[in-house]
Amino acid sequence: MRFLLPIIVLTAVAVLPDMYITRSFLKDSSMYVKLLQWLPTILFFFSIAGLQSGGAESNWAMKLFFAVILCFFLPKLLFTVLSLLGRLLHLQGALNTAGATLGVLFLACSAYGMTIGWKNPVVKEVDLHFKDLPESFDGYTIVHLSDWHLGTYRPHPQTIRKEIDLANQADADAIVFTGDIVNGSPVELGPFKEMLSTLKARDGVFSIMGNHDYCMYGSDHTPEGIHRNIGILQEMERSFGWKLLLNENALVSRGADTLAIIGVENDGTPPFPQYADLDKAQSGTDGADFKVLLSHDPTHWRRSVLPDTDIDLTLSGHTHAMQFKVLGFSPSRFAYKEWGGLYEDGDRKLYVSTGSGGNVAFRFGAWPEVIKITLHSSH
Repeated sequence: MRFLLPIIVLTAVAVLPDMYITRSFLKDSSMYVKLLQWLPTILFFFSIAGLQSGGAESNWAMKLFFAVILCFFLPKLLFTVLSLLGRLLHLQGALNTAGATLGVLFLACSAYGMTIGWKNPVVKEVDLHFKDLPESFDGYTIVHLSDWHLGTYRPHPQTIRKEIDLANQADADAIVFTGDIVNGSPVELGPFKEMLSTLKARDGVFSIMGNHDYCMYGSDHTPEGIHRNIGILQEMERSFGWKLLLNENALVSRGADTLAIIGVENDGTPPFPQYADLDKAQSGTDGADFKVLLSHDPTHWRRSVLPDTDIDLTLSGHTHAMQFKVLGFSPSRFAYKEWGGLYEDGDRKLYVSTGSGGNVAFRFGAWPEVIKITLHSSH
């Protein structure tokens, strides 16, 4: 029932443009042409049936569902809106052409994002300068990974292999993973266990929990099942040789100086869970010269990190940039004040990774990313 309203809205988005296009432009066309026009809508209902029978774990139904929305529903909607606007402004010819052109471009971008864009990770190198960073940590490197959603990469594990190779080639002092390693079940980790164990850095690999890692979106929604799956997931991460920080920290030393890597459990705004305990996570770090916080949801930075702590650098993920970015614009800016890249408040900084995966195998512009951060002392 909770998905009833979105399905009704999507059905309207599909059916109304189809009705308009059929009545306005295909009235005299053959039955076969009209059937072809309505075929994506038929496939949409077919995918709904697949999701109802197999849930979110019906990989083929999930792919078909979003392929129809991205490649057909939205281009048709774009064309319909511009065509109706053209009628209103008596510019129907020009706006029909503009709508058709933009619709085709949107379809092309969507097709590329679903077939190629989600499979090709890129490396971003970022230099961050801090007044409080001890000189002994000048040049300290952190590879930041986030939001793999490994169940989505099950048909194409080579992409995760590429990311791991790129992360290892960076020869980092530390590697951090800021949550959402799965879509909803620890089962997703199985095919990737061997390759994930090869991720290495001088001071270790550190990870935290994202909202998906609490296994609330899997097929077993019982409290017992969720609790069991969380435990399995946490033990599997530790079995890779990673240090999973559950409101905990790890101290790294260079001579007499100390850098604290602090990890909190997920702390998001509703409906996302809030399990972070910053006080507990920072226990024992009062003498640290520099603090790096791993917190999955970037909204945590302004809500709690800035007002309640002296943490220098926060690393987050979660937003995915909604997996779409063109010329620096992403629709995620309407949902998040900090959604991708570097944000600063005085000498304190937040870096948001737009991640790699998602429940949907799609990326355009917001390509899968491996971020190599180099810390610099600006004394």
